[in-house]
Amino acid sequence: MRKDITFKTEDGVTLRGWFYQPDDHDGPFPTLVMAHGFSAIKEQGLDDYATVFCQGGFAALVYDHRNLGTSDGEPRGEIIPYEQIRDYRDAITFALTLPVVAQEHIGIWGTSYSGGHVIVGAAIDRRVKCVVSQVPYLGGFENSRRLVTPLALIGLRQAFDADRLARYQGAAPQRLPVVPTEPHGTVAILPHEPARQFFEAMRERAPTWKNEATLRSAEYFLDYDPSPYIGQIAPTPLLLVVTDHDTIVPTDIALRLFNQQALEPKKVVLVPGEHFEVYTGRGFALSSQAELAWFRQWLMPSAQ
Repeated sequence: MRKDITFKTEDGVTLRGWFYQPDDHDGPFPTLVMAHGFSAIKEQGLDDYATVFCQGGFAALVYDHRNLGTSDGEPRGEIIPYEQIRDYRDAITFALTLPVVAQEHIGIWGTSYSGGHVIVGAAIDRRVKCVVSQVPYLGGFENSRRLVTPLALIGLRQAFDADRLARYQGAAPQRLPVVPTEPHGTVAILPHEPARQFFEAMRERAPTWKNEATLRSAEYFLDYDPSPYIGQIAPTPLLLVVTDHDTIVPTDIALRLFNQQALEPKKVVLVPGEHFEVYTGRGFALSSQAELAWFRQWLMPSAQ
């Protein structure tokens, strides 16, 4: 069963989403809090994951980040990672007010940009008892240097500074496409053909998605680094799901940080393909079933 939900963040922004609840009994249920990656909204694949988890016995709270999708917040398309992390924590608080939620059995799930957010969230919020981080954005400067050439980065920094000055003087935030507007285009925050193909393929499922974000969002994207928090997650169980040919959040960065810094209990699952393979076809089947098994192991011990 799925129903629409609305809740407020601590600073008063209204967030909207869905609450999934198994039909076979009245609960309380172990519950998963879920949100999407950079600029993405819940209709772009989160319903598929939540359905699998719900069929596996979990409740799931799925919502759009502030400034995106059906959630409130201004300016639209503004994507600030630490605001989104705080909203994850407010979503947990809201979930704990629901009678059908098992208070000591909360998990968090994130993918891509929010895969980094749940790394931070699991480290700082001990209400979280299990975490799944899927194809996460990690590595901060190292990751951004793989995505942007040094020359292009100089130009971006100049644009960021000019945008800051213009906003200080009262101008509207400058905006950029999230993905190129044409095949193999380059003018975008994510100028990768697989990214463009993913969002294009999801257009019918998510017609309200906007292919734009503020320039300041790109600045935060390049500077954001959740990796120092990996070593602070334990004893909360951590599952890392990565693809073996990820050029957006490079596979080798995620695996190195996981192997060197994450403590037990932990596990890694490797899915064939590039970054977006986890959302469709065999990649979705592999990732969703591995994640369901992990949540069942740590939030439903009796299921083993």
